[in-house]
Amino acid sequence: MSKIVSIGTAVPAHCHRQMDILPFMQNVYCMNEVERRKLRFLYQQSGIKQRYSVVSDYSRPIHEWKFYPQSENLEPFPNLEQRMAVFNKQAPLLSVDAIRDCLGGVMHEHEITHLITVSCTGLSAPGLDLQVVELLELNKNIVRTSVNFMGCYAAIHALKLADAFCKADSQAKVLVVCTELCTLHFQQEKTMDSMTSSLLFGDGSAAVLVTSDETDFAGLQLENFYAEVVPKGKRDMAWELSSTGFVMTLSGYVPDLIEEDFAAIVERGLQKTNRTSNDIQGWCIHPGGKRILEAIQKSMGISAGALASSYQVLEEYGNMSSATILFVLKKLMQEKSNSSVFGAAFGPGLTIETFTATAV
Repeated sequence: MSKIVSIGTAVPAHCHRQMDILPFMQNVYCMNEVERRKLRFLYQQSGIKQRYSVVSDYSRPIHEWKFYPQSENLEPFPNLEQRMAVFNKQAPLLSVDAIRDCLGGVMHEHEITHLITVSCTGLSAPGLDLQVVELLELNKNIVRTSVNFMGCYAAIHALKLADAFCKADSQAKVLVVCTELCTLHFQQEKTMDSMTSSLLFGDGSAAVLVTSDETDFAGLQLENFYAEVVPKGKRDMAWELSSTGFVMTLSGYVPDLIEEDFAAIVERGLQKTNRTSNDIQGWCIHPGGKRILEAIQKSMGISAGALASSYQVLEEYGNMSSATILFVLKKLMQEKSNSSVFGAAFGPGLTIETFTATAV
C-alpha cells in the first residue's frame, strides 16, 4: 500500500475578486441591462469570492490589458498558439512553486524516483514533465508519466498510478503535480457554456508526495480507488480543442445527474473497505461549483459543514480543474481530525473517480 505524505499548492500572482471580473464579462459579451443583471446575480450566487489567473486583464481597465487586444470585441482574438505559449512559460514555474511547497522540509528533490504531471489546459512535447525535471534538476533517469486531458478527476487517477508504482517498488517516492491554467481558455461567444466556464474557473497548481506505507512518514494511507462512468451525462460535460483555445461544455443538468447517482456510487466505492458512508469523517469533494456541492449534500444527506473544506476552496480559488481536489485534501490533512477520508471528483464522460484513505 501507499500513503500521501505531503501536499503543496501554488497560485499565480494575479488575484481577481469575483465581482471585479464581472464588468469584463458584461462588456465582452455585449450584454443589455437585463442580461447584465442576470449575470451579476449568477456571480453573486457563485460561492466564489476570488480567483487567480496568469492573465492580469480580467479585473483591469481596457487600457491595461496585456493578453487580450485593447478592443471591446477582443479582436484579433488570441489563438491556440498564443495561449499555449503562455502555458509553456507559466505552467512549469507554477508547478515548481507547488513542488517546493510540497517537499520543503520533507524530502530532497534528488530522492524523487517517479514524476507524474497532470494537466488538461496545456499540451506539448517535450512538455511539462521535462520542463519540471530541468527546472528542479531531478534525476535524469526518473520515471515520467503524464496524465493529459482527463479533466477535474485527473488528480485521483494520478494518485492511482502513484499507488501502483509504490506497490511495485517499496523504495518508490512518487511526486504528482497537477497544474491547470484554465483562464487561458476564455471564449468570447455569448453561450451558457462560455458564461458558466468564465464564472467558475481559476488557475492553480498542487503537488503531492506519495511513498510506500513502509516509510516512517505520517500521512494518509491510500486504501481503495473506485471509478464509474455515468453514460447519460456523456454530452453534459466535455472539453475540446479549438483554434481559439479549449472549449468547455458544462450543462446545468450535471448537478442533477450527480445528485441522482452519487450516494450509490459512494457505497460501491466503499465496499472493499468494509465501511459505509457513516464511517467517513472527512469528505474530500471536488468543488466543481456551488450547485454540485449542494447536490452532494442532498444525495448523501449531509450538512454543508461536512463539505466545509470544499466550500472554502471554491470561495478562495474557484474551480482549478484537476488541482482543486488536492487543495481540499491539503485542508483536511491540516485539520488532523479526519481518520478516514473519502474523496471524489467529476469530469468528462460523465466520469466519477473516488478514493478512500486513512490517517496513519
